[in-house]
Amino acid sequence: MKTPLSSSSSPASSSSLSSSLRKTRLSPYLFALLSFIVFVSILYSEDLVCIFGQQRQIRPTSPRPGPRTGELTRPSISSSNIEKTDSETRGVRPAGGTIYEAAVDGVLGSSEQRKSGASGGEPVIPFAIGRGEEGCDVFSGRWVRDESARPSYEESECPYIQPQLTCQEHGRPDKDYRNWRWQPHSCSLPRFNATLMLETLRGKRMMYVGDSSNRGQYVSMICLLHSLIPEGSKSMETFDSLTVFTAKDYNATIEFYWAPFLLESNSDNAVIHRVTDSGVTVKILKGSFEDEVKDVVVMSTDDAYRMGMKSLVRWVQKNMDPKKTRVFFTSMSPTHGNSEEWGGEPGGNCYNQTTPIEDPNYWGSDSRKSIMQVISEVFSKSKVPITFLNITQLSNYRKDAHTMIYKKQWSPVTPEQIANPVSYADCVHWCLPGLQDTWNELLFAKLFYP
Repeated sequence: MKTPLSSSSSPASSSSLSSSLRKTRLSPYLFALLSFIVFVSILYSEDLVCIFGQQRQIRPTSPRPGPRTGELTRPSISSSNIEKTDSETRGVRPAGGTIYEAAVDGVLGSSEQRKSGASGGEPVIPFAIGRGEEGCDVFSGRWVRDESARPSYEESECPYIQPQLTCQEHGRPDKDYRNWRWQPHSCSLPRFNATLMLETLRGKRMMYVGDSSNRGQYVSMICLLHSLIPEGSKSMETFDSLTVFTAKDYNATIEFYWAPFLLESNSDNAVIHRVTDSGVTVKILKGSFEDEVKDVVVMSTDDAYRMGMKSLVRWVQKNMDPKKTRVFFTSMSPTHGNSEEWGGEPGGNCYNQTTPIEDPNYWGSDSRKSIMQVISEVFSKSKVPITFLNITQLSNYRKDAHTMIYKKQWSPVTPEQIANPVSYADCVHWCLPGLQDTWNELLFAKLFYP
């Protein structure tokens, strides 16, 4: 815009000024560039403010969390993966990359520098933006009360929680189970950054695969993220064994696939899948369920588990591209069916438990260390990296975090059960919000800071 001329300006001075302005007129290319920058700034102003305002939260040495905010502060999927899709190249994005990439570049250098390997040409790990602290085992630690950072969301704020996990809605009288934060012994977990997670998922899909415990973790992830997505831009649909949460503005999906054994089994119906004949042995079918003559072999649990894990590794090696996909495996989720194991009264279980187990050496009898050894042996031979999320020990301490009797029941409760709540308390599944939010914090840590 021209500077207004004084009414007393002489014709000569006007001519001189006009000539000067013509000489300094913007070139068409510079004008187009400035217009583009202004357009992008207006279009993405809110995202830019949010992203760049969180740069300090993406550092691997973040301090302990502050109060809960809309952006989420920090402190069994049997399998989960995050992968890029062809749609990543079709979304509306700022020139030169995503807002997320710009934010990461500001903290950890340019994408080219990260690709070249800042520490001497080491292989690039997809989605990593930093390193975990040297010598830090995030799975070894203790539970500390932290009401300033827990819960990460309110049960009533997340409409995606199944009624089997909504403990407050179903009358649980205490709320302390929601206020515990996992604190590793020698370091701190990075803050869970919902904005960073959503930007990373832009144009991609994230899938959880497993049983009802894994589905609980899946729902937890959605609860941690959904408040940042406008109401009209998200949806959840179920197609038989597959449930899909869609974040439309991000062209992203978070999915859960019901496959409790990760292999084809007689429990693959997502609704009717209860198995009555369980024990220390497993029946393995060689061939297909459609075969007229079925060849069934009875194997020990450890041997059957080893077979299943080998099949999983073969599938991962055949179908996953380690240059653009990450695969995670979560260890077994413990139960608390015998209170004598933690020094409680005989005949009890998780019912009416309101505090974690404090004994650092506690290990429940149902959490078989031989299975953990099988996982370690099989995964160590995989040609494709599989990140192991060892949630078993930290979850073993949480006898207080189960749904107990505070859930929607599959069938009407009998007078005998009402008189003896221990008899029907659910000591397998977990209330939300609660323990499984920590599982996702550990997933976050290993995804971005391996």
